Amino acid sequence: MSPTAKASFRRFWSQLPFFVWLVVLWMMLWGQFTVLAAITGIAVAIGVTKVFHLPAAELSGRVNLWYGLVFVLLFVGELVRGAVTVAWQALRPGETTSGIIAVPLRTDADLIMTHVAVTSSLIPGSLIVEADRERRILYLHVLGIRDQADAEEQRRHVLLWEARIVRAVGSRDDLAALRRPRKEATG
Repeated sequence: MSPTAKASFRRFWSQLPFFVWLVVLWMMLWGQFTVLAAITGIAVAIGVTKVFHLPAAELSGRVNLWYGLVFVLLFVGELVRGAVTVAWQALRPGETTSGIIAVPLRTDADLIMTHVAVTSSLIPGSLIVEADRERRILYLHVLGIRDQADAEEQRRHVLLWEARIVRAVGSRDDLAALRRPRKEATG
C-alpha cells in the first residue's frame, strides 16, 4: 500500500465516528430509524463533509466505558438539578444574581475544550459566552453568582466536568495535564 493510500485510509478511519454520528443525528432529527433514513443520512453526511470541509479533529483513540457511563449519569443528574435550580430562581421573589467567570482549562485538546463548552452550556444556569482557544479559557455566564466564593465554586465545577470528559475520552497527554497545576484566571 502506498504512503498516500495509507494516509487516506488512516484519515477515513479517524473520521468514521464523526460520519456515523452525522448519520445518526440525521435519523434522530427525522425520528425514523429506517433503511431509507440511513441512506438519506449517508447522502447528507457525504454532502456536508464535502461542502463544509473542516479540519480533522484529533481523536485520542481511547475510550473508557466506565468513565463514559459515570459522565452520562452525572450529567443527567446535573441537568435535573440545574433545571430545578433555575426554575426556583425564576419563581422566587427577589433579584437573581449572575456573573461572567473565566475558567482556564488544563488540557490543550480542541475536542476536549469543545466537549467541556457544550457540557457547560447544556446544564441549565450556565452558558458559554466566549472561548479563547489560544489561552484555553472558557468564559461562562452563570446564574447564582453572588461573590468570589461562588465564582470559584463554579470554576471548580467546570474543571470537574473537564476531568470527567478527559477520563472518558481524553488522551494520555490530557490525563497528564489534569495532574499539573492549573493556570489562574480572574473574572
